[in-house]
Amino acid sequence: MVKIFYIVWCFLCVLSLQVEAQKGKYFEKSVRFPEKATLEEKVDMAARLVPSKKQLAWQQLELTAFIHFGMNTFTGKERGDGKEFPVMFNPVALDAEQWVKALKAGGFKLVILTAKHHDGFCLWPTKTTRHSVAASPWKNGKGDIVRELRKACDRHGMKFGLYVSPWDLNAVSYGDSVKYNDFFVRQLTELLTDYGKVDEVWLDGAGGNGENGKRQGYNWNLILSTINKLQPNAVISICGDDVRWVGNESGRGREIEWSSVALVPRCYPNAGERNTEMRLNVFSRDLGGRDVIGRASELFWYPSEVDVSIRPGWFYHEKEDVKVKSLAELVKIYFQSVGCNSSLLLNVPPDKRGLINEKDVARLKEFGDYLTKMYTIDLVSKSFRPWTAKEGEGKEYALGKGCVVNTILLQEDISRGQRVEAFTVEGLVNGGWQVLGKGGTIGYKRLLRIPDTSVEAIRITIDNCRKEANISRVGVFLAPEIPRK
Repeated sequence: MVKIFYIVWCFLCVLSLQVEAQKGKYFEKSVRFPEKATLEEKVDMAARLVPSKKQLAWQQLELTAFIHFGMNTFTGKERGDGKEFPVMFNPVALDAEQWVKALKAGGFKLVILTAKHHDGFCLWPTKTTRHSVAASPWKNGKGDIVRELRKACDRHGMKFGLYVSPWDLNAVSYGDSVKYNDFFVRQLTELLTDYGKVDEVWLDGAGGNGENGKRQGYNWNLILSTINKLQPNAVISICGDDVRWVGNESGRGREIEWSSVALVPRCYPNAGERNTEMRLNVFSRDLGGRDVIGRASELFWYPSEVDVSIRPGWFYHEKEDVKVKSLAELVKIYFQSVGCNSSLLLNVPPDKRGLINEKDVARLKEFGDYLTKMYTIDLVSKSFRPWTAKEGEGKEYALGKGCVVNTILLQEDISRGQRVEAFTVEGLVNGGWQVLGKGGTIGYKRLLRIPDTSVEAIRITIDNCRKEANISRVGVFLAPEIPRK
């Protein structure tokens, strides 16, 4: 009898441990809620949703760059029609190494090339179409821009990505869904097989009818499985399920930016209908708050990328040489993207020579130098240790007398989930605590800009959070003044 009791007791203990382990486990990339889960249970599960390893590595890059270059560079258009003659393409002084050096000076870690834009012109000698550099006079048809950029990235330690437009106004098969999907996968296979490691594949969400007037139906399962098979460590952006478009092209992230969201990636079955039912789209102001979680059946780790051009257009136009964004504009964009739990994807388009214009090069250098100076002295780096906070808890950091600050940095350990819903930053000014700023989400990185203020100490309070917040970094800086020009 005692033996039977002991066996039953052991079984119940094991069962209890399994239940507790289930309560505390993490969910990588997505989590589906039980049918009758309460809001509290959903929020608990949302707190344990974490990124995949490649999503985390991508988020840590912070600064990535676009290179929009192709037939539009030579026609002066922003969107070609697929009828351009390859003979027009001839960047006689093309220097991919110049591109990479300029971007690296700006602090960028990855560069994405428009290997094929909507006009269908390919910057590599593809076997799928004659509409490529192989039919151009550049290098007598023997050139390969994808390969030149790949080599330049390797020489300078830059990560490498490819933009490949699913929309193709030149392909005769576009609109014949089965044939074009096969055509597109063959192009992807060339790019993801012949050029080494690819870190990001950017599938543009723009689309429309083909030359034949037909609408293309994409086999996303085939396309994404091909990418994941050939480049398993590459994040798939926009039309994939790794990285989400923020919803604008002006360089602005959300003040409340969740990486764990209820928005269903467009490549998933019935995504449009599912998002409509939840009253969500890519432009929604809140994609992962408690109200959204309450009506959701599933959450996805789907962080946002803020794409914007250093010029008004995406492709180079000489008339825009006087419209390159100022240092002040770029710094503002940085705070509104990287500083709001997003990644910044800045486009810098080469000109007809195949070179990044001197004005753009100079501005990139200014931008990189500014960020270096801003982060050089962290007034709390010596005293900071990662900490965990329940709602209402916080930490104080002594700075000493006469310390002037204007920038506060906060980071969560997102490998353990995104959990902070609201926080407050206070400063000890003349012996009394004053509120310097408030915010909602933190996520991977949150930056607060405040007026220059002389403070003796800083206090960070986590006002609201899911479970416990895991604060991985606090930084306090005096960002340099931007000269007025």
